[in-house]
Amino acid sequence: QVDLVESGGGSLQAGGSLRLSCATSRSPSRYTNYCVGWFRQAPGKEREGIAALDSNGPTSYAASVQGRFTISEDKSTNTVYLQMNNLKPEDTAMYYCAWKWGGWKPPPLTDTSYNFWGQGTQVTVSS
Repeated sequence: QVDLVESGGGSLQAGGSLRLSCATSRSPSRYTNYCVGWFRQAPGKEREGIAALDSNGPTSYAASVQGRFTISEDKSTNTVYLQMNNLKPEDTAMYYCAWKWGGWKPPPLTDTSYNFWGQGTQVTVSS
C-alpha cells in the first residue's frame, strides 16, 4: 500500500505559476523501482495523464503541457512535485498523483498503469 497526498492547488489568473506536491508514504529500498504520474480531470472530460517520472530519472509529458510543466522528485522527503508555469484557463482541473511499482521507460501516462492514487487538489485558472 502506498498513500499519496496532493497539495498546492489554488485559484489564479492565466500566466501564473503553481507548484503541486505529492507526498508519498512509501519507504522503498534503494533497489526498488517505481513510477509516479500526475493526472488531471476537468468537469465532463476524461482523466488525462500529463507528466510522469521513473525512479531512475526518465520523464514523460503530454503535448498539452510540454515546455510549461516540470515533474521532479525529492527522494529525501518522498515528495514528487509538478511545477506549472504559464498556466492557462484550459489547465483548470482536479489534479491527482498516482504511483506504480516497477520502473518503465518512458514512464506511462495511462491511468490504468497506476495502482495507487491520491485524493486530488483543485487548480482553477481564470482568464
